[in-house]
Amino acid sequence: NFTYCPATGLAVGKEPSEFAGWAFPFPGVFLTEEFVSEDEELEIVGLMDRDAWKPSQSGRKKQDYGPKVNFKKQRLKAGSFIGLPSFSKKIVAQMKDYSVLDGFLPVEQCNLDYMPERGSAIDPHFDDWWLWGERLVSLNLLSKTVLSMSCDSEDSIQLYPVFSKEKGESSPLGCLTQTSARENSSKGRISCAPSPRLVPSKEVTVAIHLPRRSLVVLYGDARYRWKHAIYRKHIERRRVCVTFRELSAEFSAGGRHEELGKELLGIALSFQGRPV
Repeated sequence: NFTYCPATGLAVGKEPSEFAGWAFPFPGVFLTEEFVSEDEELEIVGLMDRDAWKPSQSGRKKQDYGPKVNFKKQRLKAGSFIGLPSFSKKIVAQMKDYSVLDGFLPVEQCNLDYMPERGSAIDPHFDDWWLWGERLVSLNLLSKTVLSMSCDSEDSIQLYPVFSKEKGESSPLGCLTQTSARENSSKGRISCAPSPRLVPSKEVTVAIHLPRRSLVVLYGDARYRWKHAIYRKHIERRRVCVTFRELSAEFSAGGRHEELGKELLGIALSFQGRPV
């Protein structure tokens, strides 16, 4: 019932819905369009299709490049992992152009193939927090889709009215945007917006529209407070998603498993891998 606006960082109420005319800051999302060109997109998918796709859950197919993990027992080893694929070296290098990805070192890559004929989807979920770090990075290829965000929290979200300039009314939109960018937190108080409205978090869903060849980064609240999903209705034709994950603090410099983290990063960034 809300749509994320990349230009303002706001979730804006859809029309028609009971939330039309309302908005709230939605921090933790970075979206850039045309991250790769059409030629690069076709080359990347062509190289993927040279390797086998394994059946996955909910009508998807996958290719994994990463360590062998038992999340329930929190056990981890390199296993047959010999690195990320060679074509990802250029993708990872391009990420350095964006400050939100400063210091991002992917240790795992997962390619997912969605097709409407297979009813491909993924239910609302959080990515693991024990092994994977704050930033989740996904490259959306071959077709557009919608990343659907939902929250199971028992708290409430404060909405603010967004007025129409066409009617000559003042709008708090600018103030909302400035506050969202400055504090990067939905907990920030916005004093200049009149008559806020509280709604239960569970009643709010936010649609993040992902254009073809776009790159999206989830971090902060969007990573740890909001679940993300892809619904069947938003898969119109073949879609390939390339997701990169970094290590958590436990496996990074100063962490309890720093040495294992260094070993796995050394393997990953050799860019000599095949799907495991």
